[in-house]
Amino acid sequence: MKINVVYNKDVAGYADALNILEKTLSDRNVEFDSFPIDNLKLSGDFAFVIGGDGTLLKAARFYASEEIPVLGINLGRLGFLAQAGVEEINRVVDSVINKSYFTEKRLMLSSGSALALNDFVIKGCVPSRTSKFYLEINNKFVCDYTADGLVISTPTGSTAYGLSAGGPVLYPSLDAIVIVPICPHTLNARPLVVPAGEIITVKTSDKLLSVANDGFDTMECVEKISIHKADKKAVLAFLNDTGFYSVLRNKLHWGISPDIK
Repeated sequence: MKINVVYNKDVAGYADALNILEKTLSDRNVEFDSFPIDNLKLSGDFAFVIGGDGTLLKAARFYASEEIPVLGINLGRLGFLAQAGVEEINRVVDSVINKSYFTEKRLMLSSGSALALNDFVIKGCVPSRTSKFYLEINNKFVCDYTADGLVISTPTGSTAYGLSAGGPVLYPSLDAIVIVPICPHTLNARPLVVPAGEIITVKTSDKLLSVANDGFDTMECVEKISIHKADKKAVLAFLNDTGFYSVLRNKLHWGISPDIK
């Protein structure tokens, strides 16, 4: 097995985590190659990713073409997708070497050459004001939203921006897409869940759109955007089969009653 060690130099504490991970792999005579997130290499059999969820998203999109599993060592804030902290590196490495992990294939979205594992966020080119967005599905008009923007999300991304914007949480393995308006200027605009095979097109009365995929690459001022299910799926590695609902409880404090004395 050859391991890729991907790290984000912009995240505090990456150097210490990188040193610990490299030493752990060396002590176990595991072949590895280390490189920053901005210089990814399409090789290896498995990838450790040191950083936050944003770093993991970028690596997972990149390695999806070869179905290389990725596992996050979290240095960010929430670390919803990451599996372990720095203090758990020894255990994590041993689990990977012994193949005591499982993988999940996650739906991604595509628009041209852009991929998203979490979401596409669509706004007007003048972000300080609301815009009218026209939604089409399979070339048929659905509705329009007067809003700050739209989130087109995968089930994986339903716990990210879409959740903050009032969208539903989808189980990660569902084959579906969520459409969530951001701060709609009406009381009757609701999120919409559609089958993953649909083609979603968004236009605006402002004629130009600004689009971000997974919070990174941005398409500035395009006339319209069409989004559909990507051909490849990202492969995420997990160590413990604690279940998606446990992650919701432990990391998002889902459904935990307030401690009333």
